[in-house]
Amino acid sequence: MPSPFPSSAEAVRVDADIVFAERDTGELVLDLYRPSGTGSPVPVVLWLHGGGWFTGDRTLAPDLSRHVLTTGCAVASIEYRLSGQAVFPAQVHDVRAAIRFLRAGARQYGLDPRAVGVWGASAGGHLAVLAGLTGQVAQLPGEDSAGDASVQAVAESYAPVDLAAVVAEAGPSLPGSDAATSPEARLLGGHPAELPELARAANPLTWVSDSAPPFQISHGTGDVLVHHRQSERLHEALTAAGVHSELYLLEGYRHGFLNPPGRLDVELARVMDDGRLQTEGAARAVRRTSQSTTPAEETTFGFADIESFFRRHLSHDAAAETAHTTHTTTGESL
Repeated sequence: MPSPFPSSAEAVRVDADIVFAERDTGELVLDLYRPSGTGSPVPVVLWLHGGGWFTGDRTLAPDLSRHVLTTGCAVASIEYRLSGQAVFPAQVHDVRAAIRFLRAGARQYGLDPRAVGVWGASAGGHLAVLAGLTGQVAQLPGEDSAGDASVQAVAESYAPVDLAAVVAEAGPSLPGSDAATSPEARLLGGHPAELPELARAANPLTWVSDSAPPFQISHGTGDVLVHHRQSERLHEALTAAGVHSELYLLEGYRHGFLNPPGRLDVELARVMDDGRLQTEGAARAVRRTSQSTTPAEETTFGFADIESFFRRHLSHDAAAETAHTTHTTTGESL
């Protein structure tokens, strides 16, 4: 008996290799996944891949077609300059350029310019957080253009926040534990402790304000590459600023659990959980929210929770309310 539901190939349209910016290092491109035949504009979520800012590409992603089908949102998987091509803050500039591109092309691509989200993991999660927190700034220093780079929702997993602390906490036997060649040092162009102003600009806690959009944060308690305390600090700062934030701490999960399986080398495989969330479906977790009067609650966490988050916060009514309260200003640092 045929399935009553359309297949991904029938229900999701993919426009690949769309150029959204030109840099000295070449073109930056994205792949846009869209629900077919909606007849009305849909929200769009930008996926930002991990890889320590020095490796990975837009194909390092969960099943994005599935997320289009379950949320009704378009998903744009984007490239950004890696640290071997340009140092921070080039990567944030690239993400903001992609946001502006999709908003400007909303009519062409059938998108709702009032409903833009960002979703990232690890290094991509770090960039997603910074994009969300700097969205009210019309132009950051060094950007070649200005305009609306705001987003209405941010979901991120196991992102580093305080780069100097991540380097200091790295165990001697872990990949990237050499401070001079750590991913964080590659991103900044030097050890974070020796570049305090740049490290401060790269720290999302610097940018937290009450104008931030809603956040969903997830992190494994077994993560030895980026300690889950990093996510706790971000959640606490957002909560103190009066921002909607929900934090899920996944019991025993290690780094990389949003990644697809089968992409790891042997050295990284011993400290990563690539493919685990996809395989297991949901993880035991503790949930904290900025609205709760209780410290935490036992629950589970899976891709369905990410999808539910974006459906709630990128709906027409939610996006309109966020847009009404967003103010754009000119940045002073970064």
